[in-house]
Amino acid sequence: MHLGVDLGTTRTIVAATDRGNYPVVSFLDGDGDAHDHFPSVVADDAGELVYGFDAVAAGHAGAATLRSFKRTLAAPDVTGATPVAIGSRTEPILDVLTGFLTALRTALYERSNLPRAARNARAREASRTVVGVPAHAHGAQRYLTLEAFRRAGFTVTAMVNEPSAAGFEYTHRRGATVSSRRTRVVVYDLGGGTFDASLVDVRDTDHDVLATAGLNRLGGDDFDEALVQCALAAAGASGTRDPELLESLREQAREAKERLTPQSRRIALEVGDTDVTVGVDDYYEAAAPLLQQTIEAMRPLLAALPADDEPDPTETVGDAAYPESADDLTDIAGIYLVGGGSGLPLVPRLLREQYGRRVHRSPLPAASTAIGLAIAADPDAEFTLSDRLSRGFGVFRERDGGARLSFDAILRPDAALPTGADEDAVIVRRYRAAHNVGRFRFVECTAIDATGEPQGNIVPFAQVTFPFDPALQGPDRTADVSAAQVHRRDDGPHVEERYVIDRHGMIEVRITDLDSGYGQTHTIGAAGRS
Repeated sequence: MHLGVDLGTTRTIVAATDRGNYPVVSFLDGDGDAHDHFPSVVADDAGELVYGFDAVAAGHAGAATLRSFKRTLAAPDVTGATPVAIGSRTEPILDVLTGFLTALRTALYERSNLPRAARNARAREASRTVVGVPAHAHGAQRYLTLEAFRRAGFTVTAMVNEPSAAGFEYTHRRGATVSSRRTRVVVYDLGGGTFDASLVDVRDTDHDVLATAGLNRLGGDDFDEALVQCALAAAGASGTRDPELLESLREQAREAKERLTPQSRRIALEVGDTDVTVGVDDYYEAAAPLLQQTIEAMRPLLAALPADDEPDPTETVGDAAYPESADDLTDIAGIYLVGGGSGLPLVPRLLREQYGRRVHRSPLPAASTAIGLAIAADPDAEFTLSDRLSRGFGVFRERDGGARLSFDAILRPDAALPTGADEDAVIVRRYRAAHNVGRFRFVECTAIDATGEPQGNIVPFAQVTFPFDPALQGPDRTADVSAAQVHRRDDGPHVEERYVIDRHGMIEVRITDLDSGYGQTHTIGAAGRS
């Protein structure tokens, strides 16, 4: 039995393969009750870190807890040592992730509804696990996710962008909506901490991701916070900084939001000892700007496609009572709403107002990605995926003896990722060095504009100082290289820059002096030299 694991900001969900079916795994809490998720929570229980349901129980007993720790991974300067606070205690984020995933793996095999046959040691060793990552996750985020799963004992065979995985679930569940006329699916993935959208071209079981868009710091947590602020205003307590009150209110807001239906009119909450009622319309008014940000982020995926001038007489509307809108697009089979955040009734309502009846919400929006990941893990499913890098990559180089900088775009966000397990994409550049020392500032970015300049969020990858002067080369000359003044030279060596991109979207940079053989290799998580 193989697994798909969606490491969520608020909830982690696992789906399994079962003879062409992909059931969501249920976990047992301390009372023996079953849940379709494992809480993404850590707590300091009398000096011991506990996770999942144990952390939730410890929090209810007064222990310091930390929720949404996955959001730390989106920070541009994150490393494995980046500290996160659990009450008065701090721990490296990689240790927290590894501890959480170790607890998840233990719960899978000891406190879940996995069949007994899947729990023995031989079955565990044979199990393949495919994990998800936000489409716009930068290199450090991908590395730390993969490393934590490996340290926790999972056999990870692939890492797939979350909306790409949800595209698999769409085809598996709603394949009849895809036709020769309408082959494209837009996946709208609003999770607990991130928003991603992907435009996927579907041909039978072959999926080609044409483009992605997203917001790495917007998700369901922000919709919870909007409700918290509405409740505080209703109680006359706006601006409070009481951490216990805010934590309690956030938990209430999360649960209340998930209970909302299209018929809901009021939300009852407790702000300390005060009972308050928030009108659903007032809450939606506060949340609408957040939702509008996701619509604007998704718009570039649709902007280049032609408008639907004529209805398709063969299209079955089913029980949807939504008219076509002017923004409907001729070759879109559906806009598919997934992720726990899309369960908010406001989300499908506004999107249907914008795009008409082709907006479909997954019947299991929070589990859609995990199900798609399980499909990707299933060797018998025969689904294929051609994905994109989803972020640009390049280097700021010093020019004219360090007098100015220029940006060299190495990879654009639409660069195709390798599809085979043993394949890597390689880009090679060779030139004769014109300086004694090269200073390279490698970055990842949201986009690269028409002039070749980086745009949006710019995330450092590595800052490299490379000695082209043989007298400065060697592990014992690092200080001399750092202190060296950059100047031009006419007899510089031949240099090769080799960029290797694997199927997970991880990038390795290798710079080599071809004349002397001296080289440096730089990757996320292993920025040393060789």
